[in-house]
Amino acid sequence: MHILSIGKIIKHPMLKIDSIMLSELTCKSDVSAYDYIIITGGDGSIRRVLKALQHSKALPTFIINPTGSFNVIAKMHKVPKLENVLEHLVQNRPLQTHSQNVYSLNDEVFLFSAGNMGDLQHIFLSETLRFGLLEKGIAKYILSVLFLFPVHLFMTPFMLLSKKRFFIFTPLSFIKKIGSFYGEVQEMNIDLNNAHNFIELDGDVVTITSPILHINTLTTIDIVNIREG
Repeated sequence: MHILSIGKIIKHPMLKIDSIMLSELTCKSDVSAYDYIIITGGDGSIRRVLKALQHSKALPTFIINPTGSFNVIAKMHKVPKLENVLEHLVQNRPLQTHSQNVYSLNDEVFLFSAGNMGDLQHIFLSETLRFGLLEKGIAKYILSVLFLFPVHLFMTPFMLLSKKRFFIFTPLSFIKKIGSFYGEVQEMNIDLNNAHNFIELDGDVVTITSPILHINTLTTIDIVNIREG
């Protein structure tokens, strides 16, 4: 069994684990040779790993070691503690997995969230507050919500009616579509009429230098989600 750890050096006396940083991933041409990939970090780290691997023909099963502020993907799939997963592997016990869609937005990828509405302003302000006592934890996100609440209250109805604004959030998939809000990803093209756009993707802010957004399902990945205990 061969395991690749991305973002943190992980060692285990009974398992063969190679550890690299995310910046080294583009030099790895043999990821399909691994049985599992461990990703240490938050939702943005997972997204960036998948972006680097989006052209790989076959992907191993993913083990998430969440260390971010929200860890939406980890919560959605109820991922167990890393040491429990490694113990299962050592004992050769079967692992439960759950499929997660990966979506493409032009040359970028995302797993559950994309948009240029209130989520974008929230991430911008949250990252501005990332210093001192607010550097770690969710306090900066809570403060951002409080600071932006009047703006969101006034602007959200107009954004929901705008063809140049959109927000995708798949944890609310029971809401198929309300205006420019999508709980379910469908193949779509959005004309922003602007060749330089800031877009939020899974908590990351990226720049898209095209007026047209092409959004579609790219692939699916398997995430380990054995239960605790």
